[in-house]
Amino acid sequence: MGFLLYLIVGGVIGWLAGLILGKDVPGGVIGNIIAGIVGAWLGGAIFGDWGPHIAGFAIVPALIGSLILVFVLSLILGSMARGRRNG
Repeated sequence: MGFLLYLIVGGVIGWLAGLILGKDVPGGVIGNIIAGIVGAWLGGAIFGDWGPHIAGFAIVPALIGSLILVFVLSLILGSMARGRRNG
């Protein structure tokens, strides 16, 4: 049950990051889950473990890390798409 909650919270955090930035996370639901989990790891590594916790995620650093991840990912994928159109 804990693992399922971990996936759900990771997906919600990834979805919120995409919603706040106005960018779609590639891969749909799976992409949101991955963005949330990797973003939580990134946010925890950069900002530490503070704020409210749900399912092992410190929500504020996880959301900030997911925002960074989705932003960087959208820059990379956007430049790759522009390169294909110009090349």
